[in-house]
Amino acid sequence: MSWIDEIEVSDADGKLAAVYAELIKKRGKVSNILKVHSLNPDALEGHLDLYVTLMFGRSGLSRMEREAIAVVVSATNECAYCVSHHAESLRQYIHDEETLELLTSADGLETLEPRLSNIVRHAEKLTSAPAAMTHSDLGELRAVDLSDRDILDLTLIVSYFNFVNRIAVGLGVNFSADELSGYRDD
Repeated sequence: MSWIDEIEVSDADGKLAAVYAELIKKRGKVSNILKVHSLNPDALEGHLDLYVTLMFGRSGLSRMEREAIAVVVSATNECAYCVSHHAESLRQYIHDEETLELLTSADGLETLEPRLSNIVRHAEKLTSAPAAMTHSDLGELRAVDLSDRDILDLTLIVSYFNFVNRIAVGLGVNFSADELSGYRDD
């Protein structure tokens, strides 16, 4: 739930009911970050399209790298909702608790393996100090074999999670242990 009115799955009709049904079919449930959009189904649909494209679409960034970006951006923004959700997804790819702790705290990122380190440090800088970004920042990404398309995807994912973090934090979207588990990740 959040600080604003939301339409529950059982009360939805029309376009919202169709979007909810598709989410349940594909993901197994409707997350609170999506349910908070229920008063504006068109925005919910646009949000979903962008999310699926960035997190599951074709990219030179792996699913693990995309989830790591989500976690670091969300940790930098102190968005517990998104850190919790995406750390849960990240656990499918990273089984080392020390690495997970570095990512979920957005601290010590320079100690990670070079490619992941450069990616998440770039994400943290773009989140915390966007005006400090320079052309030379891209050199660190190219040094670990990111193409310009990969750099674009990285930038889009960072921007997306800054957007979502502000929705979650700004509207008081919260989660329960039940909400964090049981999603299908396809």
